[in-house]
Amino acid sequence: MKTKCLIIGSGPAGYTAAIYASRANLSPVLIEGPQLGGQLTTTTEVENFPGYPDGIDPFTMMDDFRRQAERFGTTFVSGIVTKVELNTLPSLQGGTEGRLPHKVWVEDTELYEADAVIIATGASAKYLGIESERTYRGRGVSACATCDGFFYRKKTVAVVGGGDTACEEANYLAGLCEKVYMIVRKPYLRASEIMQQRVLNNPKIEVLFEHNTLQLTGEGKVQGADLIYRKGEPDEALRHIDIDGFFLAIGHHPNTGLFKDYIALDSEGYIITRDNSTQCYSFPFREGQEVGLPGIFAAGDCADPHYRQAVVAAGSGAKAAIEADKYIKTIC
Repeated sequence: MKTKCLIIGSGPAGYTAAIYASRANLSPVLIEGPQLGGQLTTTTEVENFPGYPDGIDPFTMMDDFRRQAERFGTTFVSGIVTKVELNTLPSLQGGTEGRLPHKVWVEDTELYEADAVIIATGASAKYLGIESERTYRGRGVSACATCDGFFYRKKTVAVVGGGDTACEEANYLAGLCEKVYMIVRKPYLRASEIMQQRVLNNPKIEVLFEHNTLQLTGEGKVQGADLIYRKGEPDEALRHIDIDGFFLAIGHHPNTGLFKDYIALDSEGYIITRDNSTQCYSFPFREGQEVGLPGIFAAGDCADPHYRQAVVAAGSGAKAAIEADKYIKTIC
């Protein structure tokens, strides 16, 4: 199937890109991927997206986005992208720059060709891998303090991690919660000095060095955590803490592995885009010798290691569609 604009991903960035691309008469095709609605649907309620003053269930919100894109003519494809062939140097492949289509396969069998591709594959939070994380996901387990911290006002929570992100989230939660535990597996914090001092000087934060989480406990929701201190050491000891929420702050995996041979990624795997643009760079990326990749744009968390907010992702989806429309007009 041939299309002017192909969008990969069904979170806020992908759906917003589809709305804008549809209204520009690009008749986009959106490949929804393994998780309809993206990472946003792992939270319980969205209260910080404009237009929903009473808050909204994330599944309902993403369905609203989808129906709006459908209204303007987006075609939706269920399935997972398994292979891509992106023309990184179209001008050297016989014809006007950008005219040769990029190729995307769904489930290894369905081939889609597109003049422009918007990558909105998101990022996945890293979890510890303990069974109880899955049991309580959405019922006390969260990977976004900014998204869910409001629900734990005047309560006790735990943050897992020892880097800058964990310290930032612990400080943020300390402004809302009665008490914050930081569960740190090492005997020190990996965060920058200023972030360490903010945590260590905050009376609401207690840092549990050399602790690992064994399991979460509670009836229907998180009510506590079983920890182990100095696992494998002579003074190994078990400890239980009573908590109402459990926040992971050990990083994210951008879902960009499919594109690593074509698109420039940073050291963490996030897509590198031009300043104030969503256009991607060709792989390999050399500072000062960057080569723009015609017709390839990235939006949302797959290109955003900093904010990871639905409203930011939606905005970048709009930018990507506008830039894709301008690009397509130059090659038609």
